[in-house]
Amino acid sequence: MDTDRRSPAAFAELVATATLKARADHAAGTEEPTGTSTIAPYATALWGVNQSANLVFVDAMWWILGIMALIILAIRLTEIGWMYIRQVTAMNSTGVQQNYWKFTQWSWLPSLKKNLLYAPFWKKRHNREIKLSEAVNMGTVPSRLHSLFLFVLLGSNLFAMFWLHWRTENMYKLCAEIRGRSGTLALVNMVPLIFLAARNNPLIAWLKISFDTYNLVHRWLGRLVVIESLIHTIAWAIVQVADGGWSSVRERIDTDLFISSGVVGTVCLVFLMILSFSPLRHAFYETFLNVHIILAFTIFICTLLHCLVSEIGHLPQLPWIVAIMILWFIERVWRMITLAYLNWSSKGYTEAVIEAMPGETTRVTMHLPRYLDVKPGSHAYLRFKDISPWECHPFSIAWVQHTADAKALPTHEKESSGAIIDKRRATTSVSFVVGAQTGFTRKLFNRATKGGKASVSLRAAMEGPYGGHHSLDSYGHVVLFAGATGITHQISYLRPMIEAFNRGTIATRRITLIWIIREYEALEWVRPWMDAILRLPNRKEILNIQLFVTRPRNPREIVSVSSTVQLFPGRPNIPMLLRKEVREQQGAMCVTVCGAGALADDVRSATRDVLDEDTVIDFIEESFTW
Repeated sequence: MDTDRRSPAAFAELVATATLKARADHAAGTEEPTGTSTIAPYATALWGVNQSANLVFVDAMWWILGIMALIILAIRLTEIGWMYIRQVTAMNSTGVQQNYWKFTQWSWLPSLKKNLLYAPFWKKRHNREIKLSEAVNMGTVPSRLHSLFLFVLLGSNLFAMFWLHWRTENMYKLCAEIRGRSGTLALVNMVPLIFLAARNNPLIAWLKISFDTYNLVHRWLGRLVVIESLIHTIAWAIVQVADGGWSSVRERIDTDLFISSGVVGTVCLVFLMILSFSPLRHAFYETFLNVHIILAFTIFICTLLHCLVSEIGHLPQLPWIVAIMILWFIERVWRMITLAYLNWSSKGYTEAVIEAMPGETTRVTMHLPRYLDVKPGSHAYLRFKDISPWECHPFSIAWVQHTADAKALPTHEKESSGAIIDKRRATTSVSFVVGAQTGFTRKLFNRATKGGKASVSLRAAMEGPYGGHHSLDSYGHVVLFAGATGITHQISYLRPMIEAFNRGTIATRRITLIWIIREYEALEWVRPWMDAILRLPNRKEILNIQLFVTRPRNPREIVSVSSTVQLFPGRPNIPMLLRKEVREQQGAMCVTVCGAGALADDVRSATRDVLDEDTVIDFIEESFTW
């Protein structure tokens, strides 16, 4: 049939089909722009954007992250199962009878631990901060395992970013392809960037990886997002300037919400990265934290607008930013709900008692109005209404004490003393030791010393507990290193383990606590708790304590109490101490450390040295880099 004789309905259908195809090609970025200009079209919409390749790389990024998470999860599940079997089979055995678990079952495992799992990136330094001066801190060096993960993450982004049609004759079309790829990758990386920054990130518990590690990945993902967003903006600006000059750039920023939201978001990202540089972050941490949250929220809004008001309608990346904002919002709301629940009940509000201790240290006891179950090795965030109500900082939990209501009927749980308590009516006191540095911790210490009182009561709030994922119950031999206030993390294990030893529910037969302090007076930080531990039944059979006072005022005060509680002047020879423990090893051994970066690196190095033996030795480092 001749075209002119077609019915109006058929002609309308033909036009509609052609229009839909044109729109589809435009959205996919596959059709060449019409007209004589080889510049202007590539500054708008998805002209020149290789959307199909972008989606392939998006899927690849998700697969890479997912596969790594599944591998770690499989390893963790295997470890948990193995540790459970070890604990069940060894808890009724003496230390000598645990020889099966003392020696490694896989000859390659000690070498893997020494050269990858526990190894610093280079030589010895890992958690010891790199300082250009006393005031300028450049952060820490990743371990080899962390570096391997970051290499995969950065390498996959680099490959995806530069897999482009470099032979394209039209450079402005190439700029459009770069713009599309960089923008897509920036939003892809924003999803794990936000997810891993959350304190309530479920992967922490599932994979048993510390928040400190996720914080490291968060920082590197943030750098990737900033760089890719900058590339995205610059690629657009090159085409726009070539088409209409800098005046057209200013005009589009002023009049086009799509462009202005993108530019403002990029500027906020750059400003956020500058503030995140280690010297600035450490010098003004409280300010950085608050500005960080404000800028992050601004970036969310700008990205959402950028994806909503483009020339083609909604950008394909819109669901990602919506998911990011939902994750961020849910985590914040959940934190507020749990904060309110934990610190308020019909019994009243949380009250903190702060005491000034020797060595410019503050002992803090939070009296919560509820019962709270706290695992050893946990930490919590503290907030004080009369000191810095908008600031909260993490500290290791040293001691937990449950108090039963005298009027309550004994229906639920046994306290460590054997008394039965009702969780619904009981309350919990949680104690910390906080060294006074600068900012928040200095204000806290000054408030404790103000007025000359022995203690000061303040309205406060506690968020947590977090962490506590490392169980030591399956190890026959445990060595705990602590430096200064790092004792808070290590002392939290002692009472539960000694009580479990008396019940016959753990494999541990020997615990050695090595605590390094500057002055003898530092013993006052933990004296009431240590006295309670030393009075526990059968304590001498399992616990040995070695205290090293590096700057004793009077050598006469360094007197060993007994063969199981020994005091020494000076610094310890950590390699020698650890070799001695290995010679007397009972069952599988775990070495843990909590303290300054230099101490952690020394213990890590000494542990790697003894991994040449064929015995089972695991290493755990508790740290919180900020």
